[in-house]
Amino acid sequence: MIFLTLFSLLTVCVTAGDEESGSVLRLKDVPAAEAFIDSVEVAAIGFFETEAARGFKEFLAASKQMEALPVALCTEKEVWAKYGITSDTISIFRKADLHQEHLKLSEAKKLDADGLARFMTMNNIQYVTEYNQATAVGLFQSSVKTHLLLMADGARDDSEPLQKRFRDLAPKYTGKMLFVLVNGREKSNARVLEYFGLKSRDLPRIGVYDGVLDRKWLMSPGEISTERMQSFCDSFLDGDLQKQNEAQTPEDKTEL
Repeated sequence: MIFLTLFSLLTVCVTAGDEESGSVLRLKDVPAAEAFIDSVEVAAIGFFETEAARGFKEFLAASKQMEALPVALCTEKEVWAKYGITSDTISIFRKADLHQEHLKLSEAKKLDADGLARFMTMNNIQYVTEYNQATAVGLFQSSVKTHLLLMADGARDDSEPLQKRFRDLAPKYTGKMLFVLVNGREKSNARVLEYFGLKSRDLPRIGVYDGVLDRKWLMSPGEISTERMQSFCDSFLDGDLQKQNEAQTPEDKTEL
């Protein structure tokens, strides 16, 4: 009877663990990994040798906090080699700036679900990233230092069509500009508006920020059409915007 009771408890524990990890996609080969990464704007993959590995349970718990972020697991060394993985690692693959961010778990001093969720949040840089304190870290750490900002009141009726035009344009500038959505209604974003010399009544407006030169420019007031946004972006990339008289002198670099 004692043996049966212990066996039943063990079975319950194993089943619970299997169910917890079973809901996460398993990548069995390189084509499966490539298809997964290519299917979304941002993908997170936990490369673990075994389920007993350090950080495995924390990764699963963090994944539950990141419901909007596609997550997968991979133990296949062929896939590891494809992406330069040599030890247990959590990796983020992004299309917006063509970047891969790797967190080697052996080098992490502390591992908990909240910490891993923060790592995934701040590296969740999409074609259009909504600005907040967490994503600001990833935006400023990206190798793409030019940010195109749509500063708008998210509660206005005309905000959604405007955001759609903004989102539709973003893929055209993959690897060249990061498109950032700033909700001017949020008090925490008041600093961004102040940086551009704007008040909430001035919204919506489009601005570009050059993180290398620490300079900013505003698109002139008026209709925010796809054509005007594209012309504004191209003007910056061609260097014409920088030559205009309103180009500002560098300021003390501060994260917005």
